[in-house]
Amino acid sequence: MFGDMMGMMGKLKETQQKVEETKKRMDTVMIDEASSDGHLKVTITANRELKSIDIDETLLQDKEQLEDYLIITLNKAIAKATNVNETELAAVAKEGMPNIPGMDSMFE
Repeated sequence: MFGDMMGMMGKLKETQQKVEETKKRMDTVMIDEASSDGHLKVTITANRELKSIDIDETLLQDKEQLEDYLIITLNKAIAKATNVNETELAAVAKEGMPNIPGMDSMFE
């Protein structure tokens, strides 16, 4: 019994380490997003850290339009980054979970 418990604790610690490594790796995964007409481009990490913004000169004429473009494009990029982040972390967490009947469906 204690052997099983110690094995599970070791596996949980290993999983926790893998989760931390995955979080660090997500800083290097870049997500690019652009407005539908390509006038605004943003790059963020899978950890949702903004890395770059490229604004076409034509958008600098209209503050309100630029703000709209920024909101829409950044929200799309954040949604993609969140999806990548959650998928990667869930995969690592699922891999490290002990085999408990009924628990495997929680991560699907």
